[in-house]
Amino acid sequence: MGENPAKNHYAQLNQGEENEMEIFGYKTHSCRKALCIAGYILSCGALLLLFYWKPEWDVWANCIRCSLEEADVVLLRTTDEFRIYSRKNVSWISVSALIKSRSDYPATAEEDSVFSKAIMKPSLQVKSIQVQKIRYVWNIYAKQFQKVGALEDHHTCSAIHAKFGSGLTCNEQNVRRVICGPNTIDVPVIPIWKLLIKEVLNPFYVFQLFSVCLWFAEDYMEYATAIIVMSLLSIFLTVYDLRQVRHLTFFHKEDLFLMSGRGFQELESHHLVPGDMLVLKEGKTLLPCDAILISGQCIVNESMLTGESIPVTKTHLPQADNFKPWRMHCAEDYKKHVLFCGTEVMQTKADDRGVVKAVVLRTGFSTAKGDLVRSILYPKPMNFKLYRDALRFLMCLIAFAAIGMIYTVCVFAINGEEAGEVVKKALDVITIAVPPALPAALTTGIIYTQRRLKKKGIFCISPQRINMCGQLNLICFDKTGTLTEDGLDLWGLLPSERNCFQDIHSFSSDCSLPWGPVFRAMVVCHSLIVWEGKIQGDPLDVKMFEATNWVIDDSSGHQIEGQGSTHATVVRPGPKASRAPVKGVIIIHQFPFSSALQRMSVIAQEIDGEQQVFTKGAPEIIAILCRPETVPSNFESKLLLYTAKGFRVIGLACKSLQPGKQSTNLTREEVESDLTFLGLLIMENRLKRETRPVLEELSAARIRSVMVTGDNIQTAVTVAKNAGMISPTNRVILVEANKIPGSFSASLTWKPLEESKSEDYGSLEDDCQTERRIRLALGSGQYHFAMCGKSYQIVAQHFRPLLPKLLLNGTVFARMSPGQKSSLVEEFQKLDYFVGMCGDGANDCGALKVAHAGISLSEQEASVASPFTSRTSSIACVPELIREGRAALVTSFCMFKYMALYSTIQYLGVLLLYWQLNSFGNYQFLFQDLAITTVIGVTMSFTGAYPKLVPYRPPSQLISPPLLLSVVLNILFSLSMQIFGFVVVQEQPWYSKSDIHSACPSVNNHMENSSSISSPGLHGMRDGADGQTDNGYKSYENTTVWLLSTINCLIVALVFSKGKPFRQPIYTNYMFILVLIGQLGICLFLVFADIDDLYSRMDLVCTPTTWRISMVIMLAVTLAVSFLVEEAVIENRPLWLLLKKTFRYHSKSHYKRLQRALEQDSAWPPLNETFFSDSVAISVEGNMGGHSNPTFDSSEDAL
Repeated sequence: MGENPAKNHYAQLNQGEENEMEIFGYKTHSCRKALCIAGYILSCGALLLLFYWKPEWDVWANCIRCSLEEADVVLLRTTDEFRIYSRKNVSWISVSALIKSRSDYPATAEEDSVFSKAIMKPSLQVKSIQVQKIRYVWNIYAKQFQKVGALEDHHTCSAIHAKFGSGLTCNEQNVRRVICGPNTIDVPVIPIWKLLIKEVLNPFYVFQLFSVCLWFAEDYMEYATAIIVMSLLSIFLTVYDLRQVRHLTFFHKEDLFLMSGRGFQELESHHLVPGDMLVLKEGKTLLPCDAILISGQCIVNESMLTGESIPVTKTHLPQADNFKPWRMHCAEDYKKHVLFCGTEVMQTKADDRGVVKAVVLRTGFSTAKGDLVRSILYPKPMNFKLYRDALRFLMCLIAFAAIGMIYTVCVFAINGEEAGEVVKKALDVITIAVPPALPAALTTGIIYTQRRLKKKGIFCISPQRINMCGQLNLICFDKTGTLTEDGLDLWGLLPSERNCFQDIHSFSSDCSLPWGPVFRAMVVCHSLIVWEGKIQGDPLDVKMFEATNWVIDDSSGHQIEGQGSTHATVVRPGPKASRAPVKGVIIIHQFPFSSALQRMSVIAQEIDGEQQVFTKGAPEIIAILCRPETVPSNFESKLLLYTAKGFRVIGLACKSLQPGKQSTNLTREEVESDLTFLGLLIMENRLKRETRPVLEELSAARIRSVMVTGDNIQTAVTVAKNAGMISPTNRVILVEANKIPGSFSASLTWKPLEESKSEDYGSLEDDCQTERRIRLALGSGQYHFAMCGKSYQIVAQHFRPLLPKLLLNGTVFARMSPGQKSSLVEEFQKLDYFVGMCGDGANDCGALKVAHAGISLSEQEASVASPFTSRTSSIACVPELIREGRAALVTSFCMFKYMALYSTIQYLGVLLLYWQLNSFGNYQFLFQDLAITTVIGVTMSFTGAYPKLVPYRPPSQLISPPLLLSVVLNILFSLSMQIFGFVVVQEQPWYSKSDIHSACPSVNNHMENSSSISSPGLHGMRDGADGQTDNGYKSYENTTVWLLSTINCLIVALVFSKGKPFRQPIYTNYMFILVLIGQLGICLFLVFADIDDLYSRMDLVCTPTTWRISMVIMLAVTLAVSFLVEEAVIENRPLWLLLKKTFRYHSKSHYKRLQRALEQDSAWPPLNETFFSDSVAISVEGNMGGHSNPTFDSSEDAL
């Protein structure tokens, strides 16, 4: 890079990662800074507050542009559509005390390390910034900021063993310690006062502060105090919510003592640095960092990260001598060699080298656990329409208030009021137009829903997503453990000898399985452990092993020929086991199950016998790894027969190892080749009891269900049919994509998948009659696509334009890797679906995080893998969450509409009274805001969700025609009633502008010696003798308008409190009904009471009974009209659908547009055809492991 500052001024941080940012370099300018300080003082801190809200303005005002190398301040901007700015100061770390001579310089140990490239000479300082808890240092050579706290990715497997296998020197450790910082994930619980200040500096609360100051200036003491209490309540609710989430998901610091460094000194875990070598001792250990296992084997519990409490086997990193970086060499299986921070090491098994060693890979917030904590501390902003519309709504209210301000200034100025009084009254209009209880009201709705979900065993760590659940229209389900039972039952074993299948062995019969290669495979080919006296591991492995009646002897080390003493698992015949010619079998080495490879292998040895390899996995994969002459010719038809019946089928294979060969030095590729096919293990995977009813309920509600599984495609299709995802009358089209050998192109084939028949097990038919029958089904849109992960990947690369069309009717996605699951969810989101993901295991973590609503079925209270966690391990939580989400969304709309109307009703009433230089009194404002609106705001949200899911969703935006029309019409009804009351009261024969007692002579006689006559103005006076007060607000217009507007607020609350179809009927919300009845009783009492002290306190005047009855009639008419319009027009779904049809309005959602286009395409879907791609493929490797949260935006226009 040249020396052009404009060129070096900008760079990208974390390029290609989820938290990618743009970084700009700036240098503080002393003259500019002095001017800004003067501005802060002159504006009484207003400019400082503005800079707090807009950090980019702060940097632009105080600094000048420069290259990142010279910068002392950097400006960061996110690369998503929100483009959020943040400011960071550059700090300097000195390492001069650690590097006293040239020999101490870390570059001697590792020239390509970022640590050596960051130290500036001769000052021996490191330039750094800290962003979202991660430290970045300036690389002098690359001229960019680089992340520290992690081992560089470029190391090869052999380099990691060679460079770090014996640890770092003390000096290297010290330098890294200073540059990286401590290995801790400290999330200090922020003091309440700090959180409060941060919350108070929110623009809305700053506006509240301005309002309160104005009210104190106008002597509205009680009202101002009430608003302070309400705002503090709202702030405390938000702070409480924030701290609850932190307590739920953050983890405590581990202070373990571990061995590290060349000298094997003991040190506390917070001193660890990337590159350190630790020795893992036997017994339970909680890992304080991410580490690469370089010798031995570990059994870990990763439930903290994945929500799945099955023990996971970790094996050491192979010493592969190639030039590929270690992660690329291990591909998707690199996690099998990595021990993650926060996970529990349950067991360690040393190999012939004597100890279990691991190299520290990442420390602190760079670890997997740190990453999850950061994702909660710094969540992605959600671009949900409701929140955007809420801001627009506030902008409209402010614009509305501006019109009122102009009107106020004109009225008061024409009448010759003092300038100070005019300004106060004009500013008052803004505080009336923007409702003070809005934040509290919106916070309570979500909190109540969260509590209801918690009672139902659904925990939420991201409350903002609850509203989003109300919009879900597509749910992806994992199969095993989600739709089907976790535990599989052994159904049968189909052994193979001399490339022919033998008679099937049924496990339900009493006869035991004879000793042989298949039996040996079942005994050793697993990753089970004995923990606290119980066999633990994958449920499939447990069932398989228990069927043999053997036991695991995990107690001692065993001598293995040529390998010294090693801690290995030994399996022996149990008391109930059939006779075997061996004392036991030792499991020497494991290659754990890999989702990407779809198999696992072990190297085992009979006691005093030869070493053998046993492999089990997906039958299609196992068959490819076996010698062709050992695979039966009818393998495919037999596999299809059992998978079509919905069985889970596992392939078994084995081979003997050459004597004298060191098993630990063998690579997985060497082990898993030239195998002998042993047979098929057939397992019954029963549907959970709740699965079918739940999927039927979702289908009835027009919510699509999609299966995303790692299982066989035929099994998945059968389970989908049994579960009701695919109707018996619907056709399934198998989409198969293959790369053409020797070229860069690919082929895509469409085959109808027919039902299994007794004579012909699941063959793919292609005769004319079948094709005609299928075409009939396809013509009516009754078809589903099924494809495997490999085909999905090829379609995404070579047939990109076809992918959306396939997803539109894609129901079964089998043999999907974790990365492909995440990618699929993102592709559905691109079609404008609101996607939910329900899964139970580690393989689903990425998809759970990417989906709009990820639901983890886990026994833990909260799994950080997903926003929602259900304690019940069935999918019954999915419709429950959608119901509550819809109810919460409708509640939010109700609250917005009510708040808009309440503030508008009050605003219109005040503007009417301003015409006569009058206004509402303090207690009148207080009664409306506190006794009416706040209580309604709190209790309106109590209404629960309606138990039935209807086949349409609530609107996703406030700016939808029905909602806008509802608000506008109710504003007009309120305005009409208030103007009518205001005008008609002046026409009454008893009305007097100067004498407020003219309507009630008895009151006049009683009061004429105790109170002076009110003048129509805002300047009241107090009579000290009697204590009677006249604030100047009392008038017939004030009494009429205030009583009408107050009871109108109750009418609006009742009319807007929606019940069916998304919430329970309003009468089920007993608290709300009691509140409304109580408030109506008090209001009617105020209308008809003649209590002088009460009227005087409330600034009301006595009116004739006929006028009071007239006001009640006006309110009754308003209620009737408002209720009729809401029910007959606003809530009339058929009417709106007719209007849509009349005006030819179509949804703008991508998937809806695509549906309409495909309905017109007679050639879609193709049948028994093969397409060929162009030679150029689109690379989608970067998308296949997508863990990024999408922007939650959609152009869905649902009614």
